[in-house]
Amino acid sequence: MNDKIIQINNLSKRYRIGLKEELYDSLIGKISSVVFAPFNNFRKVQKLSKFEGKDSGEDIIWALKEISLDIKQGEIVGIIGRNGAGKSTLLKILSRIVEPTGGTAIIKGRVASLLEIGTGFHKELSGRENIYLNGTILGMKKDEITDKFEEIVQFSEIGKFIDTPVKRYSSGMYVRLAFAVSAHLNPEILIVDEVLSVGDAAFQKKCIGKMSETAKSGRTVLFVSHNMHTIQDLCNRTILLENGKIALDGTTSDVIRHYLQPEMIKTGESNLSNNFRSRKSPGKLRATAIRILDKEDHICSTYEINDSLTIELDISNVRNNGFAVSFLIFNQQGALVYQVRSQDGNIITQNLGSTATVRMTIPKLNIIQGRYSIDVWLGNHLDLLEDHVESTISFEVINRGHSKVPLRSIIHETGKWKIVNK
Repeated sequence: MNDKIIQINNLSKRYRIGLKEELYDSLIGKISSVVFAPFNNFRKVQKLSKFEGKDSGEDIIWALKEISLDIKQGEIVGIIGRNGAGKSTLLKILSRIVEPTGGTAIIKGRVASLLEIGTGFHKELSGRENIYLNGTILGMKKDEITDKFEEIVQFSEIGKFIDTPVKRYSSGMYVRLAFAVSAHLNPEILIVDEVLSVGDAAFQKKCIGKMSETAKSGRTVLFVSHNMHTIQDLCNRTILLENGKIALDGTTSDVIRHYLQPEMIKTGESNLSNNFRSRKSPGKLRATAIRILDKEDHICSTYEINDSLTIELDISNVRNNGFAVSFLIFNQQGALVYQVRSQDGNIITQNLGSTATVRMTIPKLNIIQGRYSIDVWLGNHLDLLEDHVESTISFEVINRGHSKVPLRSIIHETGKWKIVNK
């Protein structure tokens, strides 16, 4: 019996990212460019979809390049990789939203997808109407959708707004209903992108439980996330994409370890100016360099349990109204073990000039032995994201025989002990 529900063979997707504008120095050249702009723009739009046999060039990007893999019925498969690795493109092809440039994807069964916020629903229709619309698209009869309706509404927790047009929903409400619809209308394949990060923690946990339940019933789940802890808990198999190709396909723990390790700079110092692969930068504020120091202010990458650790961050494009910094420390499994925020430290970040260096010290590093990585988050004075760099640097915590008792918890506290004689 062939239990392969998805078969992908040499799948590729090519995009043209845009065409360069011509710059004119003369007045006549500038005038002619304005006059002929509508015609030139029309030709450029036409050319965006015509590659003329070109496979490479400055304006051509291969989002996917000769991907081949099989996914079995009932598997929960995690898909990880840096921004631009090709994760979303792969899911869009499997969801039949985007056509591949080459190769084939054979899909057996109905597919329900939860991708970007805003896809899948008609914004002018109410939540109720969109439930029936999505069910119909999946090939379900009205009676079948009605049987699932109350279950969907109850799971989404938006019963009060079910007859409100979804254009009036918040992003969290939208995701709640979208996931509930996708998961409860019995598709053979459920595809979920990072969109779940919009929901609150309790709802995310609920969704993960539902995905696990879905797989146990024999259906297949493809799940994309940057949260390695969630991937570890949910998926037995994980695929790592790098530059549009499969870098590794295997057990989740092995793939996550491989994914995190190369990004961990082990020297105790890292230049972040060109670290684009693992970066989201919607604003102008930039983290340019990071260092980790010991108690003597020496650059260091190895610490003992309960040592002092200082993180020093250089920042550029600083504005007078201030900024906010967060450091997030993850273990090798992708679990967040520490988060420290400048907002909690009452530091003054206004009127510092165009550059600044921020220092944050953890007096006692009370985490167990292992390797850890540091993410940097920069926000403006309103706490809105300006720059986020993942896995900027790593350090190792060792245990030099302080305790012969195995340390299994993430956090290690010495506590205050005393003997009380009664």
